[in-house]
Amino acid sequence: MAYSEAQKKATAKYMKNKLDDIKVRVPKGKREVYKAHAERQGKSLNALIIELLEKDMQEH
Repeated sequence: MAYSEAQKKATAKYMKNKLDDIKVRVPKGKREVYKAHAERQGKSLNALIIELLEKDMQEH
C-alpha cells in the first residue's frame, strides 16, 4: 500500500520530534547476519539493539 504525501510528512514529523538517530558501523557482511539473528527472535534489528542496551544498563 502506497503512502500519501500527508502520511509521509506526518511520519517524518513524528520521527523528528520523538526519536533520535544513532549510526552504528559494523564489519562488512555482518549487518545481514545480525538482522537474521534478530528476525529469528521475532524482532527488528533496531528493537534487538535497544533491548540489549537496556538490559546491559540495568545490569550495570
